[in-house]
Amino acid sequence: MNNKFQQTKNDKKEEINSDENHEENNHLKNDIDHNESEDKTNIPDEGNNTAEEKSKEEDESIDHEEIISKLKEEKLRLLAEMENTRKRFIKEKSESIKFGSTNLARDILSINDNLIRALDNIPDDKNIAEPVKNLVDGLKMIQKEFTNILERHGIKKIKTLNKKFDHNLHQAMLEIETDNKERGIVVQEIQSGYTMHDRLLRPAMVGVSKKPKKNKEKE
Repeated sequence: MNNKFQQTKNDKKEEINSDENHEENNHLKNDIDHNESEDKTNIPDEGNNTAEEKSKEEDESIDHEEIISKLKEEKLRLLAEMENTRKRFIKEKSESIKFGSTNLARDILSINDNLIRALDNIPDDKNIAEPVKNLVDGLKMIQKEFTNILERHGIKKIKTLNKKFDHNLHQAMLEIETDNKERGIVVQEIQSGYTMHDRLLRPAMVGVSKKPKKNKEKE
């Protein structure tokens, strides 16, 4: 009897222990499931990350291409500006060499004018004294050498007589009536004009032809 009672008691304890273990196992299982679900939510989506990384790399590649393109354009523009500056410097240097002495050349022309006037005013007399004749020949040689020097420096006399009046080269000082020439023809040169490397240095002062007025009154 006592043995049966003891056996029953032991069976109940085992049942209680089994129930407690089962309940603990359920709690442990729930904790594991909860942790696994949290781990799953925390695991990053590799597919989305790869797409985002690719998109970012593409954006960076586009940005780099735009920067390189802009740098190339700036470099080409800078090279073009440098080339233009170089050409402009060469042109200005050349013009400075050619026309740097313009004022000096213009002042020197007055000396040549005086020589020409002096020679033109010498009478053409065969009985002139030998010393005077030598002096005249010397002045002519000086004037000729002076003209050669001017031409070596690009200074040339403007041809005027019997030429059509050109306001770019000539300065009309008076009009001369004549039937022998058409209207607007240079028939007199008062002062010679010169160009310097094809640029006007001094205009020629000239007299221009015009048709005479006819008297229409009838006697």
